Amino acid sequence: MTVSLRGAGIDRNPEQRRADAEKTKTVLGRFGLRTTDESKLPQGSLGMSGTVEAMNKAFQTDLGIYHSDQQGDYRGREGELKIPAELKDVVTGVFGLDQRRMARRAAFAGTGSFGSLTPADLEKQYNFPDSDGKGRHVGIAEFGGGYLDSDTEMFSTRQKLPKAQVRIVELGYRPPRSWQDIQLLPPQERQAVKDVLPEVMMDVQIVAGLAPAAQISVYFTTWDQKGWIDLLDQTLQDKPVALSISYGASEDDPDWADVGIAELEKRLAAAAELGITVCVSSGDDGSGAQMNDRSCHVNYPATSPSVLSVGGTMINGTDEEVWWIAPGERAGGGGATGGGVSVLFDRPDWQRSVRVDSLNQGAKAGRVVPDVAALAGPPWYDLVLHGRPKPSGGTSASTPLWAALITRIDALLPADKQQRFLTPLLYQNGGNGALSDISTGHDNASFPLPGVGYPVQKGYDACTGRGVPDGAALLTALQG
Repeated sequence: MTVSLRGAGIDRNPEQRRADAEKTKTVLGRFGLRTTDESKLPQGSLGMSGTVEAMNKAFQTDLGIYHSDQQGDYRGREGELKIPAELKDVVTGVFGLDQRRMARRAAFAGTGSFGSLTPADLEKQYNFPDSDGKGRHVGIAEFGGGYLDSDTEMFSTRQKLPKAQVRIVELGYRPPRSWQDIQLLPPQERQAVKDVLPEVMMDVQIVAGLAPAAQISVYFTTWDQKGWIDLLDQTLQDKPVALSISYGASEDDPDWADVGIAELEKRLAAAAELGITVCVSSGDDGSGAQMNDRSCHVNYPATSPSVLSVGGTMINGTDEEVWWIAPGERAGGGGATGGGVSVLFDRPDWQRSVRVDSLNQGAKAGRVVPDVAALAGPPWYDLVLHGRPKPSGGTSASTPLWAALITRIDALLPADKQQRFLTPLLYQNGGNGALSDISTGHDNASFPLPGVGYPVQKGYDACTGRGVPDGAALLTALQG
């Protein structure tokens, strides 16, 4: 269990935070809870454990085992937790009691029928500047799955790149590290790992291919809201230049606890203050974000004002880069860049020039996503899985591409221009030529519901944002 203390921002008083922690330990200790982890106290988190009976008494809840067709068995609860009165305004959230899954991956498997692009092809497509990311640190978020060192090594060898510097960070989840380890797992757990494994290997290989000399930290965390808290606490501690997140869930999914998003927002805002550009996939499910009702939805944390939201494109038969929607999407399948207008977050000042209205009647002028885009569809990314070529894509691919580009550019910037939250800068002065507009396409409608989507248009749109990167121009803009 993780207890969130007041203030997760980087400007909080360390002495006050320590006093809050001591008071929390004393009060919760009366219920039989004990401290297990104080390493994330600077980020505003305190790890504690105890019996189910003690948890029920401390937070006036009733924990139980629940089941759903989508998630199987999981520990959960009903209603809101109640914080002991003595800890009012000290403890702002409790995470880890409810283990329901609050992240979906955004991977769309490619067929390879159009060929696939190597890192060298992608560098040419997006005019990457001459850098390998040496001396920089980039993070990748993963929820479950496993990691195969052998596939990353084979990928780097095939691409004639140096061995990737990959650091595995276990945040409550230990990933199997070989195919043999995966085969030894119980059947249900084995299948769960195999489902997520392609996502993990794609994320790592895209970053390793485009920023081959950078230090890559792969954060393996759990699927619940505690997993999100642990992920961001570790990110604040490590301070990478960029963090790639190819996961999320609809921002108005009722399974999100209000306090959960509030606590994540504190940490994302703190990351932006530290100059960490958190790149988040806008999703692969078009305007519906898997909610399957008559309204349009967008994914969180892609809608946070403290992240860079990344959409997708594809290259058509005439080598033109256009909006991305898979043929199966029109028949009800997956495969369209997520995007739209937030119902949770106001439109930030740096988006004041954006002219996109919500398709939901009476909705406010909220934060619009995505901010930018890159290749998500055909001709896919040249990758390796189980020692064999495995082309793939989705906004799960365009997101680590952006994280790698930001990391690579940071290594070329003067000291006073490094480590900055870049999203607001990409909206200044029309992007200073750093982004190429994508204006060819239709919309990102999900079918059969909601059946409408946000159209592609000249300038900003809610499918491809401000466009795809011109890496060299982006470097020049950030130097100025």
